[in-house]
Amino acid sequence: MMYESLVEAIYLVTEPRTLLTILVASIYGLFVGAIPGLTATMAAALLVPFTFFMEPLPAMAAIVAMEAMAIFAGDIPAALVRMPGTPSSAAYTDDSYALTKQGKAGQVLGVGVTCSAIGGVLGAICLMVAAPLLAEFAMSFTSFEYFWLAVLGLSSAVVVSSGSMVKGAIALMLGLLISTVGIDITLGYPRFTFGNVELTGGINFIPSMIGLFGVSEVLRNVLHSEELQVATSEAPRRIFAGIATIVRRYKLGILRSSIIGVVIGILPGAGADIAAWIAYAVTKNTSPEGDKFGQGHIEPVVGSTSANNAALGGAWVPALVFGIPGDSITAILIGVLMMKGLRPGPMIFEQQPVLLYAVYVTFLLANILLVPLGYLAIRSSGMLLRVSKNYLLPMILLFSIVGSFAINNSLFDVGVMLVMGILGFFLEANGVPVAPVVLGIVLGPIVEQNFMVSVIKTNWSLWEFFTRPVSAVLCLGALLMWGYPLFSYLRNRKSSLSA
Repeated sequence: MMYESLVEAIYLVTEPRTLLTILVASIYGLFVGAIPGLTATMAAALLVPFTFFMEPLPAMAAIVAMEAMAIFAGDIPAALVRMPGTPSSAAYTDDSYALTKQGKAGQVLGVGVTCSAIGGVLGAICLMVAAPLLAEFAMSFTSFEYFWLAVLGLSSAVVVSSGSMVKGAIALMLGLLISTVGIDITLGYPRFTFGNVELTGGINFIPSMIGLFGVSEVLRNVLHSEELQVATSEAPRRIFAGIATIVRRYKLGILRSSIIGVVIGILPGAGADIAAWIAYAVTKNTSPEGDKFGQGHIEPVVGSTSANNAALGGAWVPALVFGIPGDSITAILIGVLMMKGLRPGPMIFEQQPVLLYAVYVTFLLANILLVPLGYLAIRSSGMLLRVSKNYLLPMILLFSIVGSFAINNSLFDVGVMLVMGILGFFLEANGVPVAPVVLGIVLGPIVEQNFMVSVIKTNWSLWEFFTRPVSAVLCLGALLMWGYPLFSYLRNRKSSLSA
């Protein structure tokens, strides 16, 4: 059965239409990732309207290919103009830019594309191994376990969010508040609708995503336009010269960073940018040349690029197994699957095994294609960076409006998108991360529904939330997450007093 499903999955992925979709999505991801200020999440949000007209597999394949390419492509402006194309490239921007000024632009980008592909393949292998095992375990989950799992996901989103954890918590609470708009899922009573019929169905997830990540980026780029200081006027040359030697020298570091990327990716709300920073920190602390980091050293580039692409495979594990997004891109994916009538969770492994195998094959194929397509992107990097924002930003806004309207043919959804775009702009301008807002919108209904189902079937007894073995372990994990900020605060205060 497994062999037959794998053969069928390979056949579906290698169909000309699917391969063309992967190729077009890859080029799109490289283009968006190479433009400073635009993000892979925004690219995924803008891709959603096109998935309306696709079958589930091409839609998922497009997102897989796009994110793999976009995460790497962020390295190109980071190395050439010291502006990371995506947040996941920020950790090693100083090193890559310094190497470019030393005339090593080809080497640093060659290392980036090679290690990104290696990390991506290792992440895909971990997805193939871990997801089915977790799915089999998750078959025994009830509403109690799903409640604590969603709470754990919300908690980890705050702990690993960039910047202040207080601001991360504020963003999360805002997302949870937005998720309560509409008809109460238990009692059928309208909440926060203010007499507006359009709001009885709740705040639509997709326009919210497009606004938070697409429109907010347009506003930010319009209001904070910066001149690009290009480190080199020539296209990078000798891109793969000496790459084999570097990979052999740092092979253990690549493996360690890839594992870090997968583990961080599995944490809901973490994502590739957090994985890159943690891999950078671990690499610096374990390297005998840690004092050279930030001044033009290749080792942090090796470690962080391996981690951020490996995190992509890790993020799909909770998304497919539990229906809980590992990052903002998989949150978009869940929305796309639901529009296609597919609900992620352990049952999808029994009901749609061919689709799952096809996702695995697509992950491997996308990361293999990353090398030749990444090479072409590096060679044409000068042209990519010369795209005028005067043309690019109106196109993004147009796609955002069309995509939001196309979901329900409703101008109300366009209004939701615009409001969310303004909200996202002001949140980011004040250092409040947007990703926890998204996770709050996605996980809020899961928390509420599973809590209400649990208390109704136990006649409002809360005892089983804590006495079931798996539920108790998840509860303990959530409590540890909640206690971590307090522990960090007390430790820092004790250190400051002793000093």
